[in-house]
Amino acid sequence: KSAKVMAKNQPISTKYSVEMAREIKGKHIKRVEEFLKNIVEKKEHLPLRIKKKKTGHRKGIPLSKTKVGRYPIRLAENFLKIIENLKANADYKGLDSDNLVIVHAFVCTGFKRRGNQKQGRISGKQYRSKSTHIEIVAMEAS
Repeated sequence: KSAKVMAKNQPISTKYSVEMAREIKGKHIKRVEEFLKNIVEKKEHLPLRIKKKKTGHRKGIPLSKTKVGRYPIRLAENFLKIIENLKANADYKGLDSDNLVIVHAFVCTGFKRRGNQKQGRISGKQYRSKSTHIEIVAMEAS
């Protein structure tokens, strides 16, 4: 038995979401919640292994074999809400929500909403705001 959660068109960076999905996959749900709260408090960094050009190193021990990282707070807050939804879905299905392990985490680019810059700024050009689709599946740990 498994619990699944999907979030569509979240206003967060796809690049950092890919790194976060790689980081939380295969981990226990309590450790994931603790990790996300530490990112919000800037105690732990999100290790960047793919999108890391011109990014500084962080002090402390290496996470996931690297010291390169950032503190994406909005991303961590969004993922915390998604993890809470995952736990609620697990409770609804009759699973033990404190004993879950994330077995699948997938991220892809969402719909890009258009907006307009102000008229005084180089004759009001259009821009696109980023969004991301997120899918997480968890199973009970044996």
